[in-house]
Amino acid sequence: MTTFQYSDQAMRSVYLFASLNDQQLMQLRQSMHRHQLEEGNFLFQQGEHANRFFIVLKGHIKLSRLSTEGAEKVIEFILTGQSFAEAIMFMSRQIYPVNAQAIGYTEVLSFENKVFLDILAQSFDTCLRVMCDMSMRLRGWLNEIDNLTLQNATYRLIWFLQQQLPKNPQFPAEILLDIPKNILASRLSVQPETLSRILKNLSQQGIISVEGKSIIIQNFDKLRSYDVSLD
Repeated sequence: MTTFQYSDQAMRSVYLFASLNDQQLMQLRQSMHRHQLEEGNFLFQQGEHANRFFIVLKGHIKLSRLSTEGAEKVIEFILTGQSFAEAIMFMSRQIYPVNAQAIGYTEVLSFENKVFLDILAQSFDTCLRVMCDMSMRLRGWLNEIDNLTLQNATYRLIWFLQQQLPKNPQFPAEILLDIPKNILASRLSVQPETLSRILKNLSQQGIISVEGKSIIIQNFDKLRSYDVSLD
């Protein structure tokens, strides 16, 4: 774990830091560390004391929980540039509720919760901005819960694919799935064989094509209006 320099521009691209001034960024940077993880290494495990939050600098992090029967359920996978575990700093019981594990070689930046909370205490405007941004993220998570619980497997995959597209994409558009398909299946609450069947069905209809780790969106209009009742 080593000190790592991270530019102000890069830091402000993270929603948590977007409204911080130069002095606040410098204050936060003093608590920043870089973690280098090999495939399968744990950043933290469920039940550990939580005193830091994180940003993925390179690679991917899998967040998962173990059931009482010992089965793993993937909660989320965190992509490059995304933050995670920040909400815990506002909880009365600060423990990590999930396991965080590297998918392939991964670099993560971490920041001390107490330092960030001290910054928020110094600025009402900064605190309000962070609250608004976190509320928007919470709304997204609630929508995802609805998708996972109320919709069928094909709809969940279609929703996921649309979330991976960049702004104003040009079609055909490529989505690189550099995570194992069994992890994606767990993330979407489907069996791996079900995911394979859905991908095959969408491919046969000319909506997508699958090329190795890439999914090519061939017909976005048809994907967006897909009638999941046909499955």
